[in-house]
Amino acid sequence: MSDPERRPTPPYPEQHQEPPGRTSDMQPVPDHGETSYRGDGKLEGKVALITGADSGIGRAVAIAFAREGADVLISYLNEDEDAADTAKWVRDAGRRAVVVAGDITSEEHCNSLVRRAVDELGGLDILVNNAAFQRTYDDIADIPAQEWDETFRTNIYAPFFLSKAAVPHMKPGSAIINTTSIQSRQPSPQLLAYASTKGAILNFTAGLAEMVADRGIRVNAVAPGPIWTPLIPSTMPPEKAAKFGQQTLIGRAGQPAELAGAYVLLASELGSYMTGAVIPVTGGEVMI
Repeated sequence: MSDPERRPTPPYPEQHQEPPGRTSDMQPVPDHGETSYRGDGKLEGKVALITGADSGIGRAVAIAFAREGADVLISYLNEDEDAADTAKWVRDAGRRAVVVAGDITSEEHCNSLVRRAVDELGGLDILVNNAAFQRTYDDIADIPAQEWDETFRTNIYAPFFLSKAAVPHMKPGSAIINTTSIQSRQPSPQLLAYASTKGAILNFTAGLAEMVADRGIRVNAVAPGPIWTPLIPSTMPPEKAAKFGQQTLIGRAGQPAELAGAYVLLASELGSYMTGAVIPVTGGEVMI
């Protein structure tokens, strides 16, 4: 049975935040596995770089990876309080955390993230391309070209920049994990730019998996459905955020903690025969 405190069902309180949003201001506060995830050394001695690791899925993955034995570079835009909280959970697990703010739409910044992981944590074994940007519009005429560009630069250019910088440092057995979405196969018209980038990530994952297979590097993706993160109240009208996830078979939005296991699978030896794959974590929504 679902725990109603950790897995609340909508309707949620109507709420709105200015982008990019803060975890502590959400009602209910998301579950990142802080009190529930238990690791057993699946990633012992590994180094991971996770974008968007201040909150949401990124924070849940950082907590899980640390409890599995990995040191973590926490990449985020400007949410200092949230990033510091993620770093605390990583360090409480006995692992090292490097916290780096900055804009991943810049190739120079992406290169610096990889350099810092290598220089300060001793290498790079796992890259999780997770950070994302989205806005909602009812009419294509209302979408500014600048915002379309920002969505693509955040959601697909940045994974390209980071993967390009990371691959030369990765040894056989390393893993790149991209975050796509149910939107890649079931695009909502109000999320035209975001959904388009998530479709691009599917092809990027498949193509890059072929390109680096002979180096022993695996490339896979996770496709979340509706997940309760700061992206939701900061990019959706309050009345839509209140019902977010209600349409799924499970009847609610997923919590970030419910995706952590998929990332651990793809990062660890448990997923050693998986590359070019996509794992849907969608609450029952079918990816066709």
